[in-house]
Amino acid sequence: MTEIRRAEATWNGDLLSGSGSVRSGTSGAFGDLPVTWASRTSAHEGRTSPEELLAAAHAACFSMAFSSSLAKAGTPPERLDVSAEITFEKLEPGWRVVRSALTVRGRVPGIDESAFRELAEAAKVGCPISNALNPSIELTVEATLES
Repeated sequence: MTEIRRAEATWNGDLLSGSGSVRSGTSGAFGDLPVTWASRTSAHEGRTSPEELLAAAHAACFSMAFSSSLAKAGTPPERLDVSAEITFEKLEPGWRVVRSALTVRGRVPGIDESAFRELAEAAKVGCPISNALNPSIELTVEATLES
């Protein structure tokens, strides 16, 4: 089975003074979101960036992968709160995404901290967005079990 998802972007002008927008193409879930070079490298001022959208995709993907791992272990989560922090850095060859750091806090009855962290690591590796990013960037996960 293959699934295809699409997003669209429009850009006007040069890199530094231009601007654009991105929108969902498949689901229609979000309309035009404004983007600029400044929103990627300095002041977001209410605009998004490809890196912020990548962080959202990674957080959502990991939350689903982790939920699945926990359920398969017999300890489905009550709640998982996940954030992803993408690091976009200027290197010698140019700007690069160099890291995605996942943080998860979870309420999961019947599991201990060690098993929770082990399953979080496995979900990090199994998440399709992690696989798309790896091995080109550093991937980390910090997992905290709430009581």
